Amino acid sequence: MDWTRSVELQGKERKEALRRAAQRLRRWGLRMPRVFSPLVFNFGRNDFSRWGHIEYWIANDEKNWYCGKFLFMFKGQTCLAHHHRKKHETFFIVKGRVAMRVKGKKLLMKPGDVLPMPQKTIHTFTALTDALILEVSLPSLKGDNFFEDKKLGVV
Repeated sequence: MDWTRSVELQGKERKEALRRAAQRLRRWGLRMPRVFSPLVFNFGRNDFSRWGHIEYWIANDEKNWYCGKFLFMFKGQTCLAHHHRKKHETFFIVKGRVAMRVKGKKLLMKPGDVLPMPQKTIHTFTALTDALILEVSLPSLKGDNFFEDKKLGVV
């Protein structure tokens, strides 16, 4: 995705993050799809261990309006607060524990938990352990990621 480059980790750090994630996934007995190249987000910050996650996309079909992807997070990582105007998401916790914050309310989630996220709902989440989340949603679109951090703005 060319439109995500400004918020992605690059170079040796990206390779190392993917190596570590693959190692954890193997220990869980899982393998990620190889449909798209993984996206390694650090949200333009220089601390991937604190801010970021890795996305393994299965599909992002704008024509038929669906998307499926896995979000992998190392313990302690946070996805910055944001919302989408067009995309409705549903999160399913596959592995690990995650603290979701929705409209300022904290929800502790574990494997098997499901959380729908309607459009225009501000949300953020932090991995309390290494975690894997399945996101099923409307497509991910350029210009539909509105971050509370004004430095990032809209991606």
